[in-house]
This record gives sequence, structure tokens and C-alpha cells, in this order.
Amino acid sequence: MDERNKASIQMIAEYDGDITNLYGTTPEGVVPILATRNMVMFPAVISPILVGREQSVNLLNYLDKHPGTLIAIFSQKNPDIEHPREEDLYRYGCYAKLVRRIELPGSENCTAIFQMMGRCHLDSIEKTRPYLCGAVSERSEIMPDVNDKAFNTAMIDLVAASKEFIHKNDELADEMVFSIDNIHSPIISLNFLCTALPFSVKDKMELLEESNLMDRALNTLRLLNRELQFLQLRNQIRMKTREELDEQQREYFLQQQIKNIKEELGRGEGSPEKRELEEKARNKKWSSEVAKVFEKELEKLDILNPQSPDYSVQLNYLQTYVSLPWGEYTQDDLDLKRAQRILDHDHYGMEKVKERILEYIAVLKLRGDLKSPIICLYGPPGVGKTSLGKSIASALRRKYVRVSLGGLHDESEIRGHRRTYIGAMPGRIIKSIQKAGSSNPVFILDEIDKITQNTHNGDPSSALLEVLDPEQNTAFHDNYLDVDYDLSKAMFIATANELNTIPRPLLDRMEIIEVSGYITEEKIEIAKRHLVPRELENNGFVKVGEKPTFTKAALETIIERYTRESGVRQLEKQINKSLRKMAYQMAKEGSLPLKKVTPKELEGLLGKPPFYRDIYQGNAYAGVVTGLAWTSVGGEILFIETSLSKGRAGKLTLTGNLGDVMKESAVIALEYVKAHAERLNVDYRIFDQYNMHIHVPEGATPKDGPSAGITIATSIASAITQRKVRKNTAMTGEITLRGKVLPVGGIKEKILAAKRAGITDILMCADNRKDIEEIPAMYLEGVNFHYVENIQDVWDYALLDEKVANAVHFDIEEDKKEK
Repeated sequence: MDERNKASIQMIAEYDGDITNLYGTTPEGVVPILATRNMVMFPAVISPILVGREQSVNLLNYLDKHPGTLIAIFSQKNPDIEHPREEDLYRYGCYAKLVRRIELPGSENCTAIFQMMGRCHLDSIEKTRPYLCGAVSERSEIMPDVNDKAFNTAMIDLVAASKEFIHKNDELADEMVFSIDNIHSPIISLNFLCTALPFSVKDKMELLEESNLMDRALNTLRLLNRELQFLQLRNQIRMKTREELDEQQREYFLQQQIKNIKEELGRGEGSPEKRELEEKARNKKWSSEVAKVFEKELEKLDILNPQSPDYSVQLNYLQTYVSLPWGEYTQDDLDLKRAQRILDHDHYGMEKVKERILEYIAVLKLRGDLKSPIICLYGPPGVGKTSLGKSIASALRRKYVRVSLGGLHDESEIRGHRRTYIGAMPGRIIKSIQKAGSSNPVFILDEIDKITQNTHNGDPSSALLEVLDPEQNTAFHDNYLDVDYDLSKAMFIATANELNTIPRPLLDRMEIIEVSGYITEEKIEIAKRHLVPRELENNGFVKVGEKPTFTKAALETIIERYTRESGVRQLEKQINKSLRKMAYQMAKEGSLPLKKVTPKELEGLLGKPPFYRDIYQGNAYAGVVTGLAWTSVGGEILFIETSLSKGRAGKLTLTGNLGDVMKESAVIALEYVKAHAERLNVDYRIFDQYNMHIHVPEGATPKDGPSAGITIATSIASAITQRKVRKNTAMTGEITLRGKVLPVGGIKEKILAAKRAGITDILMCADNRKDIEEIPAMYLEGVNFHYVENIQDVWDYALLDEKVANAVHFDIEEDKKEK
């Protein structure tokens, strides 16, 4: 069955109304005209038409704006003519009304479903732009009487012959029988059969020109009987010659049949699209299995009508197939010195990442062939994780592609959609490879920690397991492509801000490299080398030839007092803001207001500073100890304050917006101090007769984590003994009930925060020594590290024998039993 008839079968089958309603009232005079190729329309039939020509699309756009407008549809004599004129059209056609317009995904064509009305005659073509218009006159038909026995008998014979023909002809779908049985009007049934049966255009035009429906039914029956005879004859010849033909003769015979059919349809050696696909396929470096699948899918084009939606779907699939870079790779540049130079020029710091990339290039240079590593860069926002991918691609001379995974919630975005769905397309991985034009790009999987997991559309993070597994991605299976594709040569670099949201199986497949925040000195260098020059160009100063400069002190002031981040994103925004202000003043006054920006001018450009550096507050108060904390924007110092107040309950109060883990640390620290009160030379009864209040300032900021354990214990010890805490000292570490100090993370960020605050001595767990040894020496200058095993070591160093000024004396009442 012709593909274009399938869409209208159900609509026609379900109609059971007055036939005159379908013929409708038709206009006289000049009406819009749609020219069709290889299609003849009959009254009262609903038919889809594939529209792609400019004139036809313009007409559809007009009908969208003027719904209900009647047009006339005429068939072309020669389907190869792109812009038909009056002499190229048959004179008889049908009035029609647009029912629905369906856009085809990935194609410039669309399908328009029309309801045919009465017959019409083309008198003349009046204009051809923007679409055909012509003078058309109505041609009525001689309708048989409802009780006309001759007509009803002829239709019974026609329907029976049609069913027989459909059952015997393998090229027609059985759905036609269902439609014929469910059409209640004999007139609609006649016109439907005239449209759907595989007669030639010339024969169908003769049927359409017949005004008497009785004669049309008889002529249709005559043509159908002829086709039945031809079909029986072909089947007889096929049965007689089947045993005589060997395999080679059979193939030759079938090829000749196909050739003859194509020539009869006017398609010759194949459509232009098919020839183009074959031409592209000749240059592909794919395997024999892939080539076999392509040939099989290409053959399907020959059996599809170019005007059917399935043709466009199949064509889009094949175009995607040949546009992929099968076996095509860019040549890697293995010059280590050049790669080092590019990486150092584009990014300041990031030594671990650079070292890993250079190691890969070195091994590739020695071995000649190597699977690309799968790296995950994690760290706070704005430190250059994503932009590093471009530098790596430039260093290797590879193509660069980036896929943002933030908020991805559909597994099909990774694996692609199956072709059975309308609007199916390949997944982002295959589309990015297609965009790159090579099979070994540097592939950035941005924000991998923000993928939505376990939704009703599947689990995208599980789909990534195949992509990021070196043992599996040699045969990555995309549902749309339905063929394995080799991704093993692509270098995948994932970026993330947090690791705890990434599923463990996915995390296990990646090489984790931490990209920590920058210290002030590094930010100053980044601003001088990259941010300031870029923003000068963005704000037009380079073009006019006048460029202001920022002093080192000005950049440091912006970093410390106008930003609060680990990266440099906000720093770039503040530099941009200051330059915008100067650009405005320059445009207003005609000259550059400032040649050099110093800290004095920043307040006029950026306003009042919103942040102030945390400064060490001294050791004048008992119970106040400086701790170190890690946040998503870098390290911070925090102050633990403890005070005691008279009260029988011996209650512990915790304030400062503390999380559960930090509250537990406070309870453990207090219990340890109670258990070892004798070592501090305090009366244990103080805990029963005094309430204790532990507070961490900046209560609006949530705080959590175990690293403040030794800080809280020292704060409690200082408060109950009124001993001073050693000056310019900070500490970090988790505490256990035995008093053992455990290691914590975020050491580099905490050290940077301590240096900013003026801290000179830091206490931490001895197991954190390995973290200190991995930090470059420039970060450690000016800070002394004291490694401790337990809380007693902390107290021995941090608590001085000297008491604070105006020390509080705690009165301890004796127990009544003792009295």
C-alpha cells in the first residue's frame, strides 16, 4: 500500500455522514492552487501530501493564517518539473481544505492533510508567486440514486475484487481491507479505491474526468480486473521459472525488475539523496559490519515513497550515519615543551592537572597508541576547570567539544532515542562526536555532579557508566544509531564541584584530580595575566588605544574586600565593573579619568566593600580559640567562644547555627574535658554547678563538620581554667572520646585562610603531615606547623600557664553529704 494512504485510512473509515457535507460549497473564480506529483485526488477523500517546494510551503503558510480557505489541487503531467506552468498540469482536479499540518523533525519538509471536496476544472493560471493561483470552475458529478441497484451491484463487485487484489498483492497493506469494510458510503468507497489502488496517473485522471459515478465505478472495475490478470500472470510466470533460475539468474532478474520499476516511477538509478549518500559512504573508513548495516538501511529508501513521512525519517537517519567520523582521528601533537608552554600560558597553577596531561602525552609518544584517560576535575566554582579543557585540546591539537550535564534528567539524552519514536535523534555523545568531526576529541562533561538520578525517564548517571568505562566505550551503543561506536580514543574530562553527589560506580571509573582554590597571590597573577587584558578589550579600551592599569595593591583590595570566592569569577566581574565605570566617564568627559587604579580609587568605582578580612582577635579572653574551617568558596577562620554561668543544672547550650556533626563534636569535647578535669587542675564539681555556653559567631551562616573538635575542647579548657591561649595560633582536627586527634581535609584552603588572618602557628593531626608535604612551599611561608597525636599535646602547646587579665574565679559549693 502507498505510504501516503495509511495516514488517512482511519479518518476515512470512521466517516459516516451526509456525502454532500464532504463535497461542500465550492468557490468560483481565482483560487490558490497546489500542484502534486504522482498523486491524483478524488472528491470526499482525506489524503496527506508531503510538501517541500517553496511555492507549496508558501501556500501552507497562507492557509495557516487563513483557516478554512478552499484551494484547488491538480496533478502534474511530468513529476520532474520543479516549477510547473499551466501546460504542465492536468485540467481536472479537486477543491480541498487543509485539515492539519504536521512538521517533520529534522527535515525542511512537512506533511499536510487535506479534505477533498468537489471536482474542479483549471481554466487558466493567473500568477505563480508566492504560490500558484488560477481561474477554476466547478465540475459537478452525476450522483446515482441511493436505491440504484446497478450502481450498488457494481460497487459490491468492485469491493470484492479490491479485497481479492489486496490479498494477492504483497505490496499492499491489509489495513486497506479494514478501511473498505468500515466505509459506509458507496460514493466515498468508490473515490477511496480510485485514490488508493495502484493505477497509473494517466488511468486515474481518466477516472477523475468521468462525471458519471456509475461509469467511473465500471471503469475502475475494468482497470482492477486488468491489474488482477497481470498479477495472476506474474505469479504464474514466477512459479514456472522459479525452479529453472539459479541464484545468479534470479538476482539478475530481480535487479532488472527493480530497474524497470524505478524507470517506470521516473526515479532511474535512484534519488539524488541516495546518490549523495552513496558518494559519502565511499570515503568512509568504517568496518565491514558497519558498511553492511548502512547498505541494508540504504536499500529501504527504494521501497519508500519520497512524499511519505517515513522517507524523511529514514533519510535523516542515513545522513546522520554518514556524517559521523568513522575511524577518522586528528593527529596528536606530542611536543612536550609546546604542550607545557600552552598549558602554562592559559592557566596559572593547576600543577597536578598539567602534570597528568604531560604524562599522558609522554606515554603516548613512547607507545604510539594509548587509550585516553578519563579524568574528573573537582573543586569550587570559578577555578578554571571547564576552560582547562580548551587548553588541553589546543596542546594536543585535538578538536574540543563540551556537553553540559547540569540538570540532565533523561537517559535518552545520553544514549539517544529509538527510531520508533517521532522526533527521535541521537544522544548528546554521538551528536558531539558528529559536531567535532573526529573520533578523538577532548570531550568535556561539565557539571557531572548535577545529573538528576533515578527519574521516571531512566538514570542518566548509569548511562554514563558505559561512556566512561575504558573496557566498554570501545563499543558504545546509541539507541538511535543502533550500531556500536568506538569512543576509546576520546579524552573525557568531567568537572564537578562536589564528589558526594556522584554515584560510586561512576566515580570509580574516573581519575579524580582536585583543583583547589587560589590564594591571593595567585589571583593577583591571574588578574594581571588574563582577566585585566581581557576586560580591557571587552570594554573597548584596546580599540581606542588608552588603557588604564591596576596596581598590585588595588587588585589585592578587590580580591580581599570585594570578593569572597575560591575562584576568580567574581574577581573578573568586579574588574569589569570598574572598567565600565571608567568607560562611562571617558565617553562622558572625552578623556580617560584614571591612568592608574589604586586602592584609594576603588571605592568610587565599586562602592563600599561588602567583605572584610577575618583578622586574628588576640588572646585577651579566656575561652576564645581560633579554628579553621573549609567552605565551598575556600578556607575561613572561625572563633569558638565558651563561657560559664552559675546554675544547678550543669546544662550545655550550643548556638551559632551548628549542624548535627559539629554539635556531636562539642558534646565529645565536653565529655573528654570532664573525664580529664584533674589534668587541668579543676574541680570536677564545676560541671554540676555551672552552665556552659559554646557559641560560634556569625550565626546566620550554617556550620557543620568534625574538624572543630580540638578547637572546642581547647576553648572549654581555657574557659574553666581561665588560662590564656597562645597568641597567633589556630587549630583544626577531629577529636575522639579517648582524646585522639584525627586528620581532616581542606588543609590547603585552611592554611590560606590562616595566612590571610595573620596566624603564624597551626596545630593539626600528625596524619595530616602528608597533606602539608604535597603543598608547594610558597603557600607555607610564614606559618609554623605543630603536629599532635592527642588533645593533651594540643593543650600542652596552646594553653599557657599565664591567666587572662581579670580572670573569673569560680566558687564551688561543697556537697551536702560532705558537710
